[in-house]
Amino acid sequence: MTTTPHRHDLPAPAMEPDGDRHLIVTTAAGRALAVLRIAFGLTFLWPFFDKLFGFGYATPAGKGWVDGGDPTAGFLGKGTSGPLADFYQSLVGDWWVTPLFMVALAGIGLALTLGIGMRIAAVSGSLLYLMMWSANLPPENNPVLDEHILGAITLVVLALVAAGNVWGLGGWWGKLDIVGRYPWLR
Repeated sequence: MTTTPHRHDLPAPAMEPDGDRHLIVTTAAGRALAVLRIAFGLTFLWPFFDKLFGFGYATPAGKGWVDGGDPTAGFLGKGTSGPLADFYQSLVGDWWVTPLFMVALAGIGLALTLGIGMRIAAVSGSLLYLMMWSANLPPENNPVLDEHILGAITLVVLALVAAGNVWGLGGWWGKLDIVGRYPWLR
């Protein structure tokens, strides 16, 4: 009979009794979550810069926001389908749509990359993902799930496990007086 030694060197996840209930994870898991957080942050920052300057990827050169282009018009006007397409198409040209979208991309991207304001980033990023999901219903390859739903779930998990505390400024951010007074800013 063979026996397998039990591993006692890795702590089991536990909840801290401080009222904020931060999950305690292993060092390796914390680092993996930090990499995931930073990667997701960059998936918001890249389109912000591409749409701002028109690097020639999703936004053609010379069509960036700084060149007078409208980063939302193409997708909203021609890239939507399904039951909500008319709603999204009606937003094309509204004065507030592009600035709000660009601020959302930059804010969510910076928050995730830096590890600050994770709760706000999770809520606003999930909302943005759900809006992009609903702009093309039903999803092309699955009747319910696609990368937008998985992205929204991931952002919520990253906020719940305080992923900004590893390789990020989340620990420092959480100690600020304003964040202490308003924990939703965490």
